[in-house]
Amino acid sequence: MPEYDPVDSPVALTVAGSDSGGGAGIQADLTAMRAHGVFGASVVTATTAQNTRGVEDVHPLPADHVASQYAAVADDFDLGAVKTGMLATAEIVETVTELAGDADAPLVVDPVMVAATGDRLLSPAAEDAYEELVAAATLVTPNADEAAVLTDEPVETPAEAEAAGRELVALGADAALVKGGHLTEGESVEEGVVVDTLVRAAGAGGGETAKRGEPTVDRFETPRIDTDATHGSGCALSSAIAARLARGESLPEAVGAAVEEMTEAVRRGYDVGEGSGAVNPTVLGGE
Repeated sequence: MPEYDPVDSPVALTVAGSDSGGGAGIQADLTAMRAHGVFGASVVTATTAQNTRGVEDVHPLPADHVASQYAAVADDFDLGAVKTGMLATAEIVETVTELAGDADAPLVVDPVMVAATGDRLLSPAAEDAYEELVAAATLVTPNADEAAVLTDEPVETPAEAEAAGRELVALGADAALVKGGHLTEGESVEEGVVVDTLVRAAGAGGGETAKRGEPTVDRFETPRIDTDATHGSGCALSSAIAARLARGESLPEAVGAAVEEMTEAVRRGYDVGEGSGAVNPTVLGGE
């Protein structure tokens, strides 16, 4: 038998729900992390019965079991980054806020709050509980609908996305990436591009404006791909960013690279099932 050297890999942790359809959630997170050469550990917050046509049932796990999973992982692994996805209930949000907020690692919060149909996924209490988790985040990555929920303001244009990002930073997040795929008005629609807006608090990743105490704002423009196979795009993007942070990349570097490579993940999405397909996280992870 040949001898092989073990791989010395950074570790990232995803705290999220399981997608029985395989396109999003824990399944997409771990695939994106492995594509970046990062070992992915997981804490499951809920199981779902879903496929490409939609979600049929959600079963949140007890918050104390979520805490037990997290403790087991944190006790054994040197975590390079933590990311959160679907947290399902107010009690789980509060539990994860306490645990992940104390972690000595970057925290990427993907606030899974609104379904692709526009339906709200969380109770008002769970939405309110997100305020403290956002305040603990290194980066929060809402889409336009989720940014609107978090800020209680409409987010339909790139300008409104920037305003929402600034408000999320004012709430305490080090940075906010407001994704542009759901924007319905403004230059992102007219020019056939997706405009993602990154707002960084003063000192978060540097920059000239940081020296003056002002947030730094960056816009990333990528082609809008004509496809319905976008299931799991938010999960894959936030996990790609977390993986890059675990590899030691700076926040602006990690976000810029992950946003750029997501275009190919969408372009090469999976045409599976009878509904909308899923993005392809296996193409992520370029240097």
